[in-house]
Amino acid sequence: MQYRFPDHFWWGSASSAAQAEGASLQGGKAATIWDHWFATQPHRFHQQVGPEHTSGFYQHFRDDIALMQQLGHNSFRTSIAWARLIPQGRGAVNPEAVAFYHAMIDELLAKGIQPFICLFHFDMPLAMQELGGWESREVIDAYAEFADTCFRLFGHKVKHWFTFNEPIVPVEGGYLYDFHYPNVVDFRRAATVAYHTMLAHAQAVVRYRARQLEGQIGIILNLTPSYPRSQHPADLKASQIADLFFNRSFLDPAVKGSYPAELVALLQEYDQLPACEPGDRELLAAGTIDLLGVNYYQPRRVKARSHAINPASPFMPEWFFDYYEMPGRKMNPHRGWEIYEQGIYDILTNLRDNYGNLPSYISENGMGVEGEEKFKGGDGQIQDEYRIGFIRDHLTWLHKALQEGCACQGYHLWTFIDNWSWSNAYKNRYGFIRLELATGERRIKKSGEWFADVSRRGGF
Repeated sequence: MQYRFPDHFWWGSASSAAQAEGASLQGGKAATIWDHWFATQPHRFHQQVGPEHTSGFYQHFRDDIALMQQLGHNSFRTSIAWARLIPQGRGAVNPEAVAFYHAMIDELLAKGIQPFICLFHFDMPLAMQELGGWESREVIDAYAEFADTCFRLFGHKVKHWFTFNEPIVPVEGGYLYDFHYPNVVDFRRAATVAYHTMLAHAQAVVRYRARQLEGQIGIILNLTPSYPRSQHPADLKASQIADLFFNRSFLDPAVKGSYPAELVALLQEYDQLPACEPGDRELLAAGTIDLLGVNYYQPRRVKARSHAINPASPFMPEWFFDYYEMPGRKMNPHRGWEIYEQGIYDILTNLRDNYGNLPSYISENGMGVEGEEKFKGGDGQIQDEYRIGFIRDHLTWLHKALQEGCACQGYHLWTFIDNWSWSNAYKNRYGFIRLELATGERRIKKSGEWFADVSRRGGF
């Protein structure tokens, strides 16, 4: 075996409640922002397929978990839907939700699969958004109560908790670039949402530790290395500022308990700092994590701006850099994203060298393919050699990082089964399992068989 991984390495995949459960307004669950947005603007969703059309994990979780076991999973990440557990965001707990999540967690444990549970994966309850969402400090407190309810109900079974998945995405999508609800384009509001999210994260961490449970709490961040076009000082500065905005704005407070001084100074200079209240700094300092999940898909390549900014235009991160397409880059032709496997190594070595080498794992990595049915073999199985190559090459760089002392403890693919993906619906398929939309039939792809062998052997 050329690449041997540690004996207790986490092999598995990741999903989320909103993207897999289905039953989006059933079982006592209330509407989220996704239900509301689809009801009001269905044309913003690929083929007008909304959040009720997911892979049906709510009904099929026992069969799906059996498939996970068949794939050699020893761990699996999903989320608890806030709007299912506490339909109005605060107050009464939904007993149907409690029963479902207990049954799901118990089934995972019975099959030898450790549940990794995330508390928020883009799915703000509509009742909370109507109070202002993450712009509201009232919603911060409501989230902390929701988190504590989860710890009370399930903390004796679940040993790996995560406060947020990719918290920068609701900031970018909802408040900067108009690809998530509430479709605001306003940097100052975006900064407030980002700041309040980290305050909510810290409150949850404090609540978790107060219960003295046997386990770990962390956060899932999509860390995208910002590579400069050249070593020219202007390109280097552009990459450093992109890194401040899109990586360190969440990584530093989560791991170090405070924001980068350079980011604070930059936002102060442009009058974009969110309001800080007494006690905030101390709360952030108390919210440092035990375990970091790292989502990595593609690099970010930037260069110094080629053109001046109109000073009358709205403030945006792109005032400080331009995006850059590297000639000869390796591409996923079915998705339009660059493939750069070394990025996973660069992230892990950065965590080792600059963030105390805290325990981490790759919580998402994956290859989306549009029109994947064209790769069906004669027996109907998806022959996704491209996904096998993608995973193998990333694991090779991950292995190198492990050999050099990085504290990475696992690898999860996005995702277990082809699932609904926000406004893209089923346009791009990512799963180990093919989902036939018309029938709900599940069929393991070739990559799933390969991964099962790797996980059972502990390498390849």
